[in-house]
Amino acid sequence: MPFRIKIAPSILSARFDRLGEQVVAADQAGADLLHIDIMDGHFVPNLTMGPAVVKSIRPLTKVPLDAHLMVERPQDFIKDFADAGADDLTVHVESTHDVRATFRAIRDAGLSPGLVLNPATPFEKAAPHLAEADLLLVMTVHPGFAGQTFHGEVVPKIRQARTFIDKEGLACQLEVDGGIKVDTAAIVAEAGADILVSGSGIFPDRVAENLRALRAAAERGAKNRV
Repeated sequence: MPFRIKIAPSILSARFDRLGEQVVAADQAGADLLHIDIMDGHFVPNLTMGPAVVKSIRPLTKVPLDAHLMVERPQDFIKDFADAGADDLTVHVESTHDVRATFRAIRDAGLSPGLVLNPATPFEKAAPHLAEADLLLVMTVHPGFAGQTFHGEVVPKIRQARTFIDKEGLACQLEVDGGIKVDTAAIVAEAGADILVSGSGIFPDRVAENLRALRAAAERGAKNRV
């Protein structure tokens, strides 16, 4: 079976006055996950959405809900997001918490744990935790706001992560988020990404067309992996 890149539309770039319609459009267009950016105004200088949004869209789709917790104390939010219907929680290695303890609490809540690295954080900060993670999310922008420009200097870290995951035989998937559009999708796919998060590259208009173009570009890049 040929390798298939997964696409995770980020609802941060969706039209919130018709969020349900946008979620359904992404689902029908073939989204593999829906990415939900949670910001607390402390860990990043922005406030976005919380468990209530997850709960409101959960009945609209069977697509897994991929919640990215850009919060200072992710351990305090696990139950709320589990109860709301999230499928996985990705937490920052830079946040104030014990990563292993947080992962255990996420699994105990019935969710899949993932780890996030900011652009300036070296891969070595994540490596000790990846045997226990289902997902590694590498940020190619500084988290906090949608629509930012892709930072190409992060690409070597994506390659480093891919090499480590493969060498160690880990089940951890490699997700990349930040400035992912048609022109950058192939770059991160070639570098080793399994999952591409895109907000403004998919939403708010021509969702199906944008998602197809993004997937096609990513799969072209994946064919060039060494």
